[in-house]
Parts: sequence; structure tokens; C-alpha cells
Amino acid sequence: MPDAPLTRDRVAQMVDHTLLKPEATPADVDALIAEARDLGVYAICVSPSMLPVRAEGLAVAAVAGFPSGKHHSLIKGAEARLAVEQGAREIDMVIDVGAAVAGDYNAVLADILTVREGIGDATVLKVILETAALSDEAIVECCRAAELAGAHFVKTSTGFHPAGGATAAAVRLMAGTVGGRLGVKASGGIRTADAAREMIEAGATRLGLSGTRAVLDGFGVAG
Repeated sequence: MPDAPLTRDRVAQMVDHTLLKPEATPADVDALIAEARDLGVYAICVSPSMLPVRAEGLAVAAVAGFPSGKHHSLIKGAEARLAVEQGAREIDMVIDVGAAVAGDYNAVLADILTVREGIGDATVLKVILETAALSDEAIVECCRAAELAGAHFVKTSTGFHPAGGATAAAVRLMAGTVGGRLGVKASGGIRTADAAREMIEAGATRLGLSGTRAVLDGFGVAG
């Protein structure tokens, strides 16, 4: 359980306000940034093709290998490096989900390492596992690979996989595996304050939200 009340402001500072729709326009990104400032969130998360952006006061995250993860590792690394050069402070990369399903965790590790090396040590790296498509064993092993590769967060989902998005059970398993050494980002299908609260209580330290205002409106000033 969190050790402080879940106030609106506290939850807002855990949020990556996200816009990853393929039809997103520069005007949509401008609107995202304006709303992010209004809501007081920590970061925005956008597609790398939308960079650079002017988002003073906000952390800027971009995705790599999104949403399938089936890009060559060198492509992921180059995409992530270019995003950093264009102002991203955080990278959310998708693993090769098929490698995880097949139990080839060395391939998962190598994939993450390639991106880690591409962006340098100063950039926050979040590793998207697509947990709804994985067994518990695979989730644990991918978390271990992410930690070994020097990631800062493990993340549940892209929000685009037909198997589904974040679940409290997956977040709990991830948090138990990384033991506070890495953050845990819950993302995908979190549309209400109750769902966000459930993820935080399960161990999430960051939330990826697109309907951020509706979620935050469910949290009072005093929790």
C-alpha cells in the first residue's frame, strides 16, 4: 500500500500523459502538451516522429520499436538514439515479445542492451514487456533481463496488443521481481481512478495514461 494519501497532485506526478495514435498530428501534440501542463503531470509520451517538441517543465518520453517490438535491435537502438538527440529524456522500448514467448531471454537481454547502448546512461529507459501476452515465468525473466541491461523501469503494455493491457496481478509480479530497484510503469487500459489506484497499490510507480483528466478527476485534493 502507498505510504501517503493518493492525492490528485501526487498521482499526477506519476503520469506519462500519452499520445501514440497513428493519426496524431502536430496540433494534437501541441494540445497534449498544453493539457499536460494544465494537469500538472510529470511527462508526456509521444511517437518519435513527432519530435522535437517544446515542452518546458515536462519530461519528454518517446517510444522505440513500437508497438510490435518486431524491429531489428539495431533499428530500435538507432530510433531511440535519434529521439534522444531530438530532445527525449526517456525512452519506452518494446521487447521482442515473440522471443520472450519462446523463452529466449538472452535475445530479450541483447535487444534491451542494444537500446541501452544507443541512448547512453543519462537517458531513462523503460522496457515494455506486453505482459498480457506472457506467462508469469516470462514476465519474471524479462524483468530480470531489463534490470541486468541497465533499464530504469519495466512497463506492462503498449496498449495496442489484442491480449489486453495492464493488470494488477502483472504489476504485482513485476514489482516483486524488481524489488524497488527499478520502477514499474502500468500502462494500457487504465481509464478510471479506481483502476489507477489498484495499479499503484499493486506496486506501480509510474502510470501511462491517455485519458489522464478523467483519471485524475477521481482523486481528491486529500486523496
